Amino acid sequence: MEAKFQIFLSLLGVLAGTALVARRTDVAPAILLLLVGVVLAFVPGMPSLELPPELVLLVVLPPLIYSASVAMSWREFRANLRPIILLSVGCVIFTAFLVAAATHYLIGLPWSVGFLLGAIVAPPDVVAPLAIARKLGMPRRILVILEGEGLANDATALILYRFALAAITTGLFSLPKATGTFLVIVAGEIAFGTAVGWLSLRARRRARDPQVEITLSLITPYLAYWIPEHFGGSGVIATVACGLYMSWNGPLLISAATRLQGIFFWDLIIYLIEGLLFLLTGFQMRSLYEKSKSFPLHDILTATVLVAIIVIVARFLWVFPGTYLPRWISRQLRDRDPLPSWRAVFVVAFTGVRGAVSLAAALALPLTLPNGDAFPYRDLILFVAFGVIFVTLVGLGLTLPPVVRWLGLAKDGRSEHIAEHEQEIAARREALNPALKSLDAITDDRELSDEVVKLLRSRHEIRVNQLPDTLDPEKHDASAAGTALTRELISSERKFIHMLLRDGKITDETRRRIERDLDLEEASLSNREYRKIPL
Repeated sequence: MEAKFQIFLSLLGVLAGTALVARRTDVAPAILLLLVGVVLAFVPGMPSLELPPELVLLVVLPPLIYSASVAMSWREFRANLRPIILLSVGCVIFTAFLVAAATHYLIGLPWSVGFLLGAIVAPPDVVAPLAIARKLGMPRRILVILEGEGLANDATALILYRFALAAITTGLFSLPKATGTFLVIVAGEIAFGTAVGWLSLRARRRARDPQVEITLSLITPYLAYWIPEHFGGSGVIATVACGLYMSWNGPLLISAATRLQGIFFWDLIIYLIEGLLFLLTGFQMRSLYEKSKSFPLHDILTATVLVAIIVIVARFLWVFPGTYLPRWISRQLRDRDPLPSWRAVFVVAFTGVRGAVSLAAALALPLTLPNGDAFPYRDLILFVAFGVIFVTLVGLGLTLPPVVRWLGLAKDGRSEHIAEHEQEIAARREALNPALKSLDAITDDRELSDEVVKLLRSRHEIRVNQLPDTLDPEKHDASAAGTALTRELISSERKFIHMLLRDGKITDETRRRIERDLDLEEASLSNREYRKIPL
């Protein structure tokens, strides 16, 4: 037990160190973590670390999907529902079919095995491509489509995975029955996930305690995921529906204290989960290498290269016609949603990075069939799945930044980012007007002392004066300078409070209360600070 805990601490240290290197080298942490995991797996004396598939599918996946769904805007998700469905459902099925056809005719795999492999490698990852895309400052709609696809495509892939697995183990498959089952699963999980979100919000509202509410928020994704998964569904759709419901209905029902503590809690949890997941994915290379010895190296490399090319090309073959054909056919759609730039479509097609869910699905394959025979091509499927993850994550992930710069999308994202922040300033100013009217009404209706009224009006004036005319430092530098000076003043105040504590003039409890106010003020500065988008 002690040895396992030491390994866990070592992995946390590697995670933190790799994150620092990623920041200095400007490389996505997921790519470096995967590479570091591969290198560490072959270090002499390093114990073999297996990635249990149930850990990913039942323990890790629910909070990842739920957190991303809560952070997702339901309004933007609904506005981009058509391209999201085309990618998360249509592109996954199309890719799985092409992989099945290519491996059947070029390698000789049975159709059922090829379709199973296709279902495993078809869904792009929800974590890595978004981390890279956000860092590059791409236009908002591209990010929304990629995020929406990443949330929903695992559901399609896992359902296809179950159908293909059943076809291999039982030898039976009916397309009409599978289609009907798919539609029932989707409708049922949407209803169930929405119900879990409603129930969770009501329970958290009754709790009125941040620790209890955060605990309930941790339980929520597992409740939404595990029950549909137990009855033969994917669990992913229910978790996405639950998260989107919480995102849309939660702001007015969750207290400020719970929100502040919950953001920190979930940010830390997701950071650790994502980092350890990619690190452990790299560690699987050692066991896969040992298993690959039973196959000719030429066969493994041929299958891996073939499938990697198919999943990359299939996305382009689907995305461009899926974007332009509906608009050429429907004038109504063309008027409502004009043709996007080919550059934006190219980036969406290019961002097809596979992740740990594909590897977990491959690892979850049974060792034997019900009749006792070995599961056909299991080790080959494992190696190909890891190879596709490696090729897409490292290859596409490293080339995405120069592609985005070459296409000039970062400049479009920067212009959009400036406009969004201008809207933020306007919204902040407009939101202060109802507050001032409420203050006037309260002053007229209640007997308030002049000191109280003066204090409230001073607070309002301070908040108005804190808003600059623009958040773009190239047009207005006062905001950035004021923020830096405010941080210096807060630092001076914090040092003085510590001196009072050291001299015994205040207690630790007093120091903590004052320090919390200073921390919140400093955090509010970061929240309003302009972040420049790289060109």
